[in-house]
Amino acid sequence: MTNPLAPQLYVVATPLGNLADLSERVRATLAAAPVIACEDTRRTWQLLSALEIPRPEMFSYRQGNEEQVTARIVGFVRSGVPVALCSDGGYPGISDPGYRVLRTFATEGLPYTVLPGPCSVELALLLSGLPTSSYTFKGFPPRKAGALRKFFEQERALPHTLICLESPFRLVASLKAARDVFGERECAVCLEMTKVHERVLRGTLSAVIDQLSARPPKGEATYVIAGDNPKFDHSDSQEENL
Repeated sequence: MTNPLAPQLYVVATPLGNLADLSERVRATLAAAPVIACEDTRRTWQLLSALEIPRPEMFSYRQGNEEQVTARIVGFVRSGVPVALCSDGGYPGISDPGYRVLRTFATEGLPYTVLPGPCSVELALLLSGLPTSSYTFKGFPPRKAGALRKFFEQERALPHTLICLESPFRLVASLKAARDVFGERECAVCLEMTKVHERVLRGTLSAVIDQLSARPPKGEATYVIAGDNPKFDHSDSQEENL
């Protein structure tokens, strides 16, 4: 018999791909939660099925319905019903739907807690081999060329390691735009993290772009680019080799 949960919001990090990364605390919370708000009910039901957890009341919390669903979640908690919030992988609210409900709970003084778990940001940072003491995570870059260039120009003179998410269809274009602004900095692209076909490409921006062009990626990518530090800038050596 599962332990009853306190009437609050539980922010749950779910596996990026490998189910073994799910903690016992998360498993117990999902099993005990009478209500789950999730990014995609089909994906979350697959997770619950794999964990042999009976289906609770579930509804989708996604971009486009956040305002009304936030009110629904607040209503449950105010009436004494605990709610678990999760995304398709990693933390809800980290470049996934969830920020609005977290902001509402924080500003209104409603109780919520965050259960630690997998996160593509820190995982990619450590896999990159680039400096970890100071980093900036900026989510998904803009799609339009002008906005994308401005996006990177804002980071050009900063020392922090830069972390971004990107679609496989826009990944090469995004890295080329970064190279146009930064020059030949060191970077890493992390693909299929925690899964069987996990792949990490490391090198200068041009070298990684060439690898991706030769073998196009599948699935969402997380890429990491070194900050403004001569140690990780190979623009001069690239020019010498031309």
